[in-house]
Amino acid sequence: MPKPRPKVLTFERIKTPVGEAIIVADEAGYLRQFQWIDEGGRREGMTRRYYPDTPVVEGPAPVAIRAALENYFAGDIHALSVIPWRSAGTDFQETVWRALCDIPVGVTISYGELARRIDNPKAVRAVGLANGANPNGLVVPCHRVIGANGTLTGYGGGLHRKTWLLKHEGASFREEAPYQTLI
Repeated sequence: MPKPRPKVLTFERIKTPVGEAIIVADEAGYLRQFQWIDEGGRREGMTRRYYPDTPVVEGPAPVAIRAALENYFAGDIHALSVIPWRSAGTDFQETVWRALCDIPVGVTISYGELARRIDNPKAVRAVGLANGANPNGLVVPCHRVIGANGTLTGYGGGLHRKTWLLKHEGASFREEAPYQTLI
């Protein structure tokens, strides 16, 4: 059965303590994308990739989504869990993204651990690619995935934001390392 497609997407720019972001939501009030503005055209590229024929208009984000994001940045680190989201990813991507949502606030795991959690321990690289394709880069908390050695690895919003988000949530990680690994 095909996934329900949105009829229209609305985007709004918001200011956060770590830069400006874009919220993209559908007419039913589901978050479809959260991206940092300085990701250099990634928002438009991701929106077109996942929703090529859907009109995108500027307008206010749903009140519940905006309020949850504001509460999160104001210190309620559990506020993101109430945001309803949908995506147009592959079945594998959505499996990874749902598993990301099971990582508790303040906890980090490795890509290898994430692959084990979806019962596919050999899919570490595929998990990394799915993580990188996550259109809801804060609400679906890909920032909680770090290298096996406890160091930060890539984040679409930049490592400076990943560092801020993890510190904001009280997570443990190493900020510097001689090398990085995905396993």
